[in-house]
Amino acid sequence: MTYPDPDDPAHPARPSVRPFLQSGPLSAGGYRPAPQDEQPPAPEQSAALRPFVITSGRTNGADPDIGMETQVTVAPGAGPVRLSPEMRAIVGLCFEPVSVAEISARLRLHLGVTRILVGDLRAAGQLDVHVLDNETPDPETIMRVIRGLRAIT
Repeated sequence: MTYPDPDDPAHPARPSVRPFLQSGPLSAGGYRPAPQDEQPPAPEQSAALRPFVITSGRTNGADPDIGMETQVTVAPGAGPVRLSPEMRAIVGLCFEPVSVAEISARLRLHLGVTRILVGDLRAAGQLDVHVLDNETPDPETIMRVIRGLRAIT
């Protein structure tokens, strides 16, 4: 394997997760820091927050009743509260009934993260959670879902 020449202007070194591997073995010059005049990455290029940061390290929500099919709406008496950007986005989607799975897909959040945040918003009185009463779905509903999935493929 050949490594690009770090002094070649056609192949400039780019900072990465492991910048010391950028320019080859240490005997060939090692890591060279980026020039001082280089601009920081644009906000859209920066990495999103990790899921454990958003949920404060929690992996399970306090409310086990919240599933991916659970319907969520804004609570009628919800007052202004200071919320994180993710929580504000969830509340913004819930003016009409929407499932937790749909919230997760629209906001591009992991389903587990979405369940935890919806549980937190429920506990804060911001959201109403409408849980299905029966554990087993209607067989006709299951058949309609299967027919719909077959039609897609």
